[in-house]
Amino acid sequence: MQNPYFNHIHDYDNPQREYEEDVAVMEDIEENNRLVLWNDDVNTFDFVIQCLIEICHHTLEQAEQCTMLVHYKGKCTVKTGSLELIEPMHEKLLSRGLTSEIQ
Repeated sequence: MQNPYFNHIHDYDNPQREYEEDVAVMEDIEENNRLVLWNDDVNTFDFVIQCLIEICHHTLEQAEQCTMLVHYKGKCTVKTGSLELIEPMHEKLLSRGLTSEIQ
């Protein structure tokens, strides 16, 4: 019978495992991008809700909650993910007259 502790240590010497851990860290970093929607005095609640549903693929409840947070807190993170995911959403929000940024 092999010592399970030895097998555990041996796993860390495995180049494949090290690669998988590096990929996992890179994926975590990509998920740290945030699409932030800012409050304005121009757009209606219904318009913002509809934009969040269409552009960010929110449910009605998510869109309503984000819209309320934007209104009362001044901003809200409406999506997190890779730049590849959130950059097009950011551009679409801007094209509809909403104020957003990627952080």
